[in-house]
Amino acid sequence: MKKESPSSVKTDNILENKKEIINIPTNEIKTFEEKTPEEYFDELNKTQDKHEKFEEYTKEFDNIIIEKDEATELINKENEEVLKKVEEIKEDKKKLETIINDNKEKEEKKEEPKEIIKEIKEVKKVIPIDEKNIITKKDTFKYNKDTKAKLVILIDDVSTKAQKDKILNIGYTVNMAFLPPTKTHKDSASIAQNLPFYMIHFPMQASSAFKGEEINTLKITDSYETIEKRVKQLRDWYPNAIYTNNHTGSVFTENEEAVDKLFRALKKYNFIFVDSRTSAKSVIKKYAKKYDMPYIVRNTFIDNDRDYKSIQTQLIKAIEIAKKQGYAIAIGHPHDITLKVLKESKHLLKDVEPIYMNKLPYL
Repeated sequence: MKKESPSSVKTDNILENKKEIINIPTNEIKTFEEKTPEEYFDELNKTQDKHEKFEEYTKEFDNIIIEKDEATELINKENEEVLKKVEEIKEDKKKLETIINDNKEKEEKKEEPKEIIKEIKEVKKVIPIDEKNIITKKDTFKYNKDTKAKLVILIDDVSTKAQKDKILNIGYTVNMAFLPPTKTHKDSASIAQNLPFYMIHFPMQASSAFKGEEINTLKITDSYETIEKRVKQLRDWYPNAIYTNNHTGSVFTENEEAVDKLFRALKKYNFIFVDSRTSAKSVIKKYAKKYDMPYIVRNTFIDNDRDYKSIQTQLIKAIEIAKKQGYAIAIGHPHDITLKVLKESKHLLKDVEPIYMNKLPYL
């Protein structure tokens, strides 16, 4: 019996390995030929974690945000506080008059005056404002039920012409938020320019668990100069955009100093911010009020669970919110299944009017 040499065994193994490598199932080749590369790889990505490719996932994504009822309670509470403060001011006025009169008498007697400033400060104690009590124009909006409720459907993470074309083919008004250009989606600004309305999906710092960070994502440690430069760059790329919302950002949007810097820059370059609400501790409302900007926040995400029934259920929830308070904002992503559900759900929208973000009734 002839003994095989070690070199021939090694060669045979290499050939076997090559056979395994090139042994691609015929149905896979056929699938790839029938689909565009984007569609094919989007299908493959469905086998990955459902939140990996797009937004970070936080518990806040599952929450439906309805601040209208809470705001009504806060307004009533605030009215009570105002009446209470009026009475306190009356008492303070009396105390001030007494202090002034006392000092007038002492002045006439040429006595040394009291430390009046210190006493006035004691009388005029500033009552700290609870952030939860911030009332914006959105909170005081009254829905006229003689008019149709408005529904904003926003698709985040748009970056390709194929995605844009599919969204335009849905058959009714759907908002698009485009990621800023990078090497992986270098045309995301140019493909937005011929749309009647579009938004910018602004990457901001997420939790450390999120691994798909975009290039030039804003960090809470960034200086104002860095943030201002980035906002200016967005203005140059997207000259017609006014509205921007956060891509990820659960860490950034709850940081007071970072959000303050951001709003200073947004104000300078004529942007309006929409809170995607990736954190329950978001301070966006506080700084929208400080910089005299409208406060806009999403109500629900529609495709946290990427299946037909779940997406349609979330869409129905958004419609019900709109019918209750006059408007709602629902955010989704350019998954094939999401766009399919939206296209096939037009019949559900008979009681609401799909609108662009800039047409919200309280703006």
